[in-house]
Amino acid sequence: MSVTYPGSGTVSSLSCGYRFSVRSFPAPSNNFDPTSGGRLVVHGGAANFCQRFCGLKLWILKSLNISQLKRKPAPVNEFKSLKNEDNDHLSSSPKRTSSLEEQVSDGATIKLGHVSASVESPTSLPKALSYQFPSDGAGGPSLCIAVIGATGELARRKIFPALFALYYSGFLPENIGIFGYSRKNLTDEDLRSTIASTLTCRVDHQENCGDKMDAFLSRTYYINGGCGNREGMSKLNALMEQIEKLLITDPATAYLPQGKSEANRIFYLSVPQEALIDVASCLADNAQTSKGWNRIIIEKPFGFNALSSHRLTQSLLSKFKEKQIYRIDHLLGRNLIENLTVLRFSNLVFEPLWSYKYIRNVQVILSEDLGAHAARYFDGYGIIRDIVHSHILQTIALLAMEPPISLDGEDIRNEKVKVLRSIRKLDPSDVILGQYKASTKDKVDIYTNSLTPTYFTAALYIDNARWDGVPFLVKTGIGLIQHRVEIRIQFHRVPGNLYREHMGRNIDLATNELILRDVPDEAILIRVNNKIPGLGLHLDSPELNLLYKDKYNVEVPDSYEHLLLDAFDGDNHLFMRSDEVAAAWNVLSPVLQEIDKNSIAPELYELGGRGPVGAYYLWAKHGVPWAED
Repeated sequence: MSVTYPGSGTVSSLSCGYRFSVRSFPAPSNNFDPTSGGRLVVHGGAANFCQRFCGLKLWILKSLNISQLKRKPAPVNEFKSLKNEDNDHLSSSPKRTSSLEEQVSDGATIKLGHVSASVESPTSLPKALSYQFPSDGAGGPSLCIAVIGATGELARRKIFPALFALYYSGFLPENIGIFGYSRKNLTDEDLRSTIASTLTCRVDHQENCGDKMDAFLSRTYYINGGCGNREGMSKLNALMEQIEKLLITDPATAYLPQGKSEANRIFYLSVPQEALIDVASCLADNAQTSKGWNRIIIEKPFGFNALSSHRLTQSLLSKFKEKQIYRIDHLLGRNLIENLTVLRFSNLVFEPLWSYKYIRNVQVILSEDLGAHAARYFDGYGIIRDIVHSHILQTIALLAMEPPISLDGEDIRNEKVKVLRSIRKLDPSDVILGQYKASTKDKVDIYTNSLTPTYFTAALYIDNARWDGVPFLVKTGIGLIQHRVEIRIQFHRVPGNLYREHMGRNIDLATNELILRDVPDEAILIRVNNKIPGLGLHLDSPELNLLYKDKYNVEVPDSYEHLLLDAFDGDNHLFMRSDEVAAAWNVLSPVLQEIDKNSIAPELYELGGRGPVGAYYLWAKHGVPWAED
């Protein structure tokens, strides 16, 4: 340690391991002997002099400690940057003053004044300055995910497997905590044992599968909510705070007062509709963090009708901001849906044709497996509330919207809601409802007393300049002949077609067609007219086929993985905003009101058949050829 004394020009050296210079640090005259050759001789007032330097040394050591703490560890796994736009963000670190005060061991306060120091760090820091980093820390804010209704079938079969798939693939950070919440009397090990059987690793990369699974399960915790959600959410919050303290991986914030290291939370509400408002309200009041953002994910259906949906929306918005609410529909996580905007806006060949001038009709077809939703439909929700309100209308909105100004979620939502508001209210005469007949050896119809539809087909019209007069035909149901998910865009006939007589088939079936198929095999198909090889002139209409399984040798992630990752990243373009929900109910309300009055009875159709016969007449009424099954 070298110190320049005022008025003497001499320098004293003390062994300290650091080099620095001190300005305006007075040395008492009775402590300096000029006969000693400029060397510092401590005598007489040595205690006073030592006391001053002890304070200086304490300040230097603390400065070095803070400098060391500000060094962040390198991240282990790359984690997508989260859009932390919520107002409950961390405040910045408090400013430090230049006036320094240090407390020494005997209780005396030493004012050091303004100190200018240049420090060279030694090769090895003293042990007191070392910081113990978590061995698996990935840096950045911690993330806690709570699954409310963790013992339900949806959580066990879909949510937890999707979370593990994201964790295994490196899309979730290591400093993560996963919490299961329900009213059953279980332990952490009970929950881990329940979900362990549903976890699988990717087929295309199964390295360290067992280790990753053990690591994921070790980060999973269970909370028994008890009889009241308010008390249960308080218990959940307490456990989250306890785990978040263990998940701190950013040393730069470890010294901050009041535990201000950043912590984010997501709550997946996998609960019945009748319990949703109470759960969300108790969660908002008792389980939100003030150290980062909070987001909630809500399962469809979003209300039972326009009125109940409005009440639900108002209740949610009284506790959360719109950007915190993610209304999830797993069908919107399919690759087909994401590819709609890519196909339109990144290919010049399609966008100029995307209007009534070239497109004759659009068909949206979705038939699901029988067992997936039958019980839910007959509980009163029906296929309209479960499938049409969210998935079908969202698909049409993405297909028909104007180009957004950017790929930001809000910009895309703004264009979707314009389409939904432009859709003409459904006329009950343009709707065919059906219900399948379940026949066994013992009984003919197991749902004879129910009028809940399991089949829906309708003709929708968008009253705007781009889609004027183009029918959008919808067909969706369960128990049909084939499981199909596809969008068919049929173009107009070629005016004055010179080859009309050489088609060899109905000219209506020889129009160009773009088919976007998700099930049974994901593909993009384009139907074109082509000459059959050989003598003579005979035309055919084959399909140019891009079959994904042949082109891309990758495992397609589950739709829940896709949507959960979007929610973590703050990408909300595939989640319905409140105004979208209201606009969709406005389209369907006339039909739902007639159903509630029993004015429309569903037409019975055979299980494994093609659906109600009335659907053929409806499509013919609007001049649309029935898509081949």
